[in-house]
Amino acid sequence: MSTANRCAIFADMVTALSALLKRHQHEYHQVIAFDPNKEAIAPVDLRRGGDLPEDIADDTETFCRFMEDLRIKREAAFLIGGYNELRHMYSRSTLFTERDEPRRLHLGTDIWGPEGTPVHAFLGGMVHSIGYNEGLGNYGATIVLLHQLEALPFYTLYGHVSISDIQQLTAGQYINRGQVVAHFGNPAENGEWPPHLHFQIIEDIGMHVGDYPGVCRYSDREAWLLNCPDPDLVLQMNRLLVFGQAKP
Repeated sequence: MSTANRCAIFADMVTALSALLKRHQHEYHQVIAFDPNKEAIAPVDLRRGGDLPEDIADDTETFCRFMEDLRIKREAAFLIGGYNELRHMYSRSTLFTERDEPRRLHLGTDIWGPEGTPVHAFLGGMVHSIGYNEGLGNYGATIVLLHQLEALPFYTLYGHVSISDIQQLTAGQYINRGQVVAHFGNPAENGEWPPHLHFQIIEDIGMHVGDYPGVCRYSDREAWLLNCPDPDLVLQMNRLLVFGQAKP
């Protein structure tokens, strides 16, 4: 089979997954529990020229303070964004440096909020793998779950969570819909980031265990985005975004 044919088949599979995820949206539990009638979710733009001042991410403590101050200023329970977002801030770590082109395009959705925020399984499934991906800019504690809808398997990744979470899970363990599987980790355990959840959907995880790239080279974006559909198909949070003040 030619490379072109393989790519076409793969694209059809991912399109099928996106359609399947949308069709079953009414069944999902909130990944991050909140009351949209009382709390607000505000967008955050971490592209160059967006909300993040130049080079502020280079210092973890300053970065954490900025993100928390921004969340409070916007009167939001959480800040959210990042899918298919080109981010200069990854220059803070050599993890994203490659010989020909650095990795800068984000493949998941980030939800920024208080340390310790519970993270729920949106659907039942099984723990595929856990890992501790150490180093500046990495995931830190990481969980990968395996799910199945209408006989189609796929994966969700939860990055930057607490070390205590991965100490309580084992590969092959069954997970129930709505079960708390993780909590937002602190900078000492989450790759030196402000507390947040990196949530990513993955069609084909290949041989990865306890890890999967959450950032790709811009020139490779088409293939990576095909394999990682929009997380809002599960989160369903973008429709609730508000700007400025919380709902009364």
